[in-house]
Amino acid sequence: MDITHDIRAKVLIEALPYLRKFYGKTVVIKYGGHAMVNEDLKEAFAQDVVLMKYVGLRPVIVHGGGPQISEVMAKMGIKPVFVEGQRVTDDATMSVVEMVLVGTVNKSIVGLLNRHGGQAVGLSGRDGEMVVAEKMKIYKYTGEDRPPEIIDIGRVGKVKEVNPQVLNTLMDAGFLPVIAPVGVGPGGEAYNINADLVAGAIAGALKAEKVIYLTDVEGVKDETGKLISTLTVPEIEDLFEKGVAKGGMIPKLKSARKALLAGAKKAHIIDGRVPHAILLEIFTDHGVGTEIIGEVS
Repeated sequence: MDITHDIRAKVLIEALPYLRKFYGKTVVIKYGGHAMVNEDLKEAFAQDVVLMKYVGLRPVIVHGGGPQISEVMAKMGIKPVFVEGQRVTDDATMSVVEMVLVGTVNKSIVGLLNRHGGQAVGLSGRDGEMVVAEKMKIYKYTGEDRPPEIIDIGRVGKVKEVNPQVLNTLMDAGFLPVIAPVGVGPGGEAYNINADLVAGAIAGALKAEKVIYLTDVEGVKDETGKLISTLTVPEIEDLFEKGVAKGGMIPKLKSARKALLAGAKKAHIIDGRVPHAILLEIFTDHGVGTEIIGEVS
């Protein structure tokens, strides 16, 4: 027997129990980082997602777009300002954010998936009031004897509520939702929300089988720099308390925790620089990156 055929057959056989287990289940994918920029990785991502759809899973994509926003703002002569890692979003900046995320980036991903047969539909959190937002408050410590200072960073929001009806309707009809992380406030106004947090909130509302975060590192690492293959929600708290989780990993871990506590089954933080990382995580015995579970099974 040809050894290449034998290897391919073993790959399919290894995937079979996962195909059976996850058939009909919802998987939320936070798409961002290098996988959203590199042309080869973009193609691999689209292939993974469309394959998932056609073997019976229900993928939902939530995407970021921070670098693209900064690039357009620079061309328009608008200087970005960040406070505590959050982009200060006045009305002018919000217009750019919505134009880039809901327009350029979202439609580019929709086009990519549709070119591979995905039947993707682009949305923002404002559609059907899917992602209801409330204003995020930033507190700055000013000294032991003073109350913390509240910093107004404009139209930056956090998720108050998710109404998933529009997503279920689209998926039931065979469409693949692609969501820009813009929420709707109480007066109908738009809010810029961290895409990781939107992905976790949507995964929780859909009771997703998995929520997967594509990032530019191997996964979550411990204080020695070693990859952690499995984490529990209580262990996430330890990483925060010890200061091990830093930078962009913080919103991903917070998002994963929220998703699991709201009813999602598992979270995965994986290296989006690895071609077909999503398929490797879902359909193979070993997977890649870090899986996060509610408790030790």
